[in-house]
Amino acid sequence: MKLSTTTRAAILTAALAGSLSLAACGASNESGSTGSAGSSSAAQLSGDLVGAGSSAQQAAMQAWQAGFNKQQPGVNFSYDPVGSGGGREQFLAGAVDFAGSDAALSDDEVKKAAGRCGASGVFELPNYISAIAVVYNLDGVKDLNLAPNTIAGIFNGSITTWNDPKIAADNPSAKLPSTAIAPVHRGDKSGTTENFTDYLSKAAGGVWTSGKVGDWPTAGGEAANGTSGVIASVKGGQGTIGYADESQAGGLGIAKIGVGSSFVAPSAKAAAAVVANSEKVTGRGDYDFAISVNRTTTSADEYPIVLVSYHIGCVQYADQAKADAVKAFETYVISDEGQKAAADAAGSSPISADLRDQARTAVDAITVAA
Repeated sequence: MKLSTTTRAAILTAALAGSLSLAACGASNESGSTGSAGSSSAAQLSGDLVGAGSSAQQAAMQAWQAGFNKQQPGVNFSYDPVGSGGGREQFLAGAVDFAGSDAALSDDEVKKAAGRCGASGVFELPNYISAIAVVYNLDGVKDLNLAPNTIAGIFNGSITTWNDPKIAADNPSAKLPSTAIAPVHRGDKSGTTENFTDYLSKAAGGVWTSGKVGDWPTAGGEAANGTSGVIASVKGGQGTIGYADESQAGGLGIAKIGVGSSFVAPSAKAAAAVVANSEKVTGRGDYDFAISVNRTTTSADEYPIVLVSYHIGCVQYADQAKADAVKAFETYVISDEGQKAAADAAGSSPISADLRDQARTAVDAITVAA
């Protein structure tokens, strides 16, 4: 099933970094609302709501907190940007109420979720779409084109200097130095890594042979924890290159990626376009809206190194207060207001009308276990 291509997002960039410790926030308790965060007549909630996971969602989460807190100041909300893998692990273990993840649950994790959530199952709501930028720090090189096979060669260690013939072929007019390439990868289990390696395995499978993984699979290079760690390591070196959410790239160089016969820069618009033309993962629960991103697009309007970040939770919770808090929070996140807040803060692409309608069916279904 193809998703709608009607929604396109303007390019918005703003980088927010630092650890998240979000307190006292909530959202409208009107689950059917999509246009605003709620109304003055919304029931006021209380209690705790705890999440953990994606560090790429960091800036968006801060924006959601600010708007959400205006609606439900009585809900004490905290989110630990421990990384997507850590967030999923904590959710499946029952340590947090929901996970933020830059990758959907694996088939094995879906089975484990049945033990956490029961027969009602889990929801996976795609609520944050962002390009993954290939960032670099190389004196004298302001513009850089990289074909898929070239990127794969850099990150598998077979291309080791910046004047390698393969890089030169992508950049015939550039003056490339003989500087050694210093690749930086995530040291923690990461949804960003999982999306990046998924791209490499599909777009450059003849060169990248390590598959789609959340833990970096190859020896060599520098490991850094979290999105902020990768950015800091690339900034702190020379000849460095890494991958990170575009919203946090700061002043680093950003490569254009080979797509068909063109080289395409990451943008909110191009990220939204490739997601709109991607397929939904089949064979999952009624409220599981995981997406299989089209990594091999040839359209110059689409950017294939993109992460679709999810909120993952139970359709039923053990007590009413928790169910109400999760429902209220997700109502705000998928609303027009919540998506605009994330776009303004993080440069992300607002979800399409189709994705919002799908997500609302899941939010409406959140309830307390009988």
